[in-house]
Amino acid sequence: MENTTIQMSPVSVASRKDLPIRAGATVKVHLKIEEKGKVRMQIFEGLVLAVKGGSGNGAMFTVRKTASGVGVEKIFPLYSPSIDKIEIVRQSEVRRAKLYFVRGKVARDVKRKMRHTKSGVTVPVQEGEEVAEVTAEEAIA
Repeated sequence: MENTTIQMSPVSVASRKDLPIRAGATVKVHLKIEEKGKVRMQIFEGLVLAVKGGSGNGAMFTVRKTASGVGVEKIFPLYSPSIDKIEIVRQSEVRRAKLYFVRGKVARDVKRKMRHTKSGVTVPVQEGEEVAEVTAEEAIA
């Protein structure tokens, strides 16, 4: 029997495993494209319609954008070596795990269905403020 070796992707698994990519997020996917011996970067920015496979080896996500009035969808493997980096521009709160209904909607209707939430915004606590814990008996009295 021959000993076979499996070629693993050169992508850092730890950096992409914990990315908060969910349906409703607007992302920028930076792709490495090789043409005529040159490597250039191409950015594909759009709405994440679906995430399949969780964060496992076969994880994939679908991104949709509108280019010149035509909807364009691309399916990206999460751990693809051709993806340089993934930026999350905005996270929207949606009520579905798969946003396939967006395909038949106008952009105005899609924006109405999604509530925009700011990602990474934290409210600092003032140093002088203290949070008081009150029991139920103290609240009634």
